[in-house]
Amino acid sequence: MKDLKKILIIQTASLGDVILATPVIEKLQAFYPHAQIDFLSKKGNECVLKGHPKIHHLWLWDKSEHKKMHLLGLLMAIRDEKYELVVNLQRFFSTGLLCAASGAKQRIGFAKNPLSCFFSKRLPHSIKDGNSKHEIDRNLSLITS
Repeated sequence: MKDLKKILIIQTASLGDVILATPVIEKLQAFYPHAQIDFLSKKGNECVLKGHPKIHHLWLWDKSEHKKMHLLGLLMAIRDEKYELVVNLQRFFSTGLLCAASGAKQRIGFAKNPLSCFFSKRLPHSIKDGNSKHEIDRNLSLITS
């Protein structure tokens, strides 16, 4: 990938999953020191990411009420941002939709996402076998190239 200018990381699951996503922020910033890195999380997780020195903008998805309406608003706002790279750390339809419809040239996520056929890069995600990786290593595997 060329020198990227705008990157979005998506992780809207639990607080622990957001914490396990922070090495992705660090690694992307190391590879692309001049890139704007934004992060999308669910409302309630902002306590971990607010004020993070490497996050330019923190998107929050309010899932408590009018979840689908908020998702649609996020989708339109994310498309308007014209990200070059979107990294989806989740395997759920909603984040797959955000990633696939982002308009980004590079859309990376796990093959288990039901919309991964619309990603430019899909990687396996396995947690059942005895040789499975730690979640941090699985997340980082998405950006190794």
